Amino acid sequence: MVTEYICWDCEKGYRPQDLQRAAKILKQHGLVAFPTETVYGLGGSGLCPEAAKKIYEAKGRPSDNPLILHISKSEQLPMIAERIPDVAYPLMKAFWPGPMTLIFHKNKCVPHEITGGLETVAVRMPSHEAARMLIEAAGVPIAAPSANTSGRPSPTTAAHVREDLDGRIEMIIDGGAVNIGVESTIVDLTEDIPTILRPGHITKDMLQQVAGEVRMDAGLLGTDSDRKPKAPGMKYRHYAPRAKMTVFDGELDVVVKQINDRAREYPAAQVGILASEETADSYTHGQVVSVGSRNAGTIEQGLYSALRLFDHKGVEVILSESFSQEDKGEAIMNRLMKAAGQHIIYLSRE
Repeated sequence: MVTEYICWDCEKGYRPQDLQRAAKILKQHGLVAFPTETVYGLGGSGLCPEAAKKIYEAKGRPSDNPLILHISKSEQLPMIAERIPDVAYPLMKAFWPGPMTLIFHKNKCVPHEITGGLETVAVRMPSHEAARMLIEAAGVPIAAPSANTSGRPSPTTAAHVREDLDGRIEMIIDGGAVNIGVESTIVDLTEDIPTILRPGHITKDMLQQVAGEVRMDAGLLGTDSDRKPKAPGMKYRHYAPRAKMTVFDGELDVVVKQINDRAREYPAAQVGILASEETADSYTHGQVVSVGSRNAGTIEQGLYSALRLFDHKGVEVILSESFSQEDKGEAIMNRLMKAAGQHIIYLSRE
């Protein structure tokens, strides 16, 4: 398969013929990768079992891992959600369009191939204009996980999509680098209390200010669980570079010293160090990659690009600082721990 490339410009938008071509591919049950404000999505017709199967095949994704349906306006929600609880309305008003996914009981028109066999459906309305225009042109909700092969760091540029999916899908839309850099916050509204199944850019505190009581799911599925995941990113190893990764958590000066000591156990070319701009110069051995600035709050945006860079450097081991105390720390650490296979070392000052 030859993958076609088109561009979306933040000032000029799509060329009309390009948007029509992308919509035609979706209507014919093909796949189109497109930019959103969070990460690039791999889109297929959201009410078509055939398109869902193609998404799973292109990504190498387990078929029990649900897909998110993307809509362009709230009027489309009753078509796919059987019941919309009262708490959904203030949340949608506050955070849609934007990086929040809500889980509802599904309507019959949503095939089980989209939901991973569940009777619930995950829905979001992206704020990126390129995404909403594509959904409108397709005339149907678009099912879209991240546009990468399963388990790899999610794509934040079209170049990342090309690395994983060139020749495996019909089209990639290049909209430049995304603004946020991690996937949406997922909130389950089928329980009595809204429950966060995946942390993201919209935090628990932000949700509580709008909806009152909100809880964090206490049993985010481990890789050995036999339960079906209710939302993307809950069960399987995700966001992972090829190298074995360890996260070090503690006071920053203690973390830097420990990583320096551990790094010297390996040849410099084989060990990667994931650091912040503020600490990058503190490391004296290994391949240092800055994920962003703690002070400027850019860790979230740079995480996946940094993880992918280690693959290009060919390192065999990655030693990472923790970012649990940063803004959006829950989302950052959720992705980092998934990438490291939950391998974290807690350090104390002796």
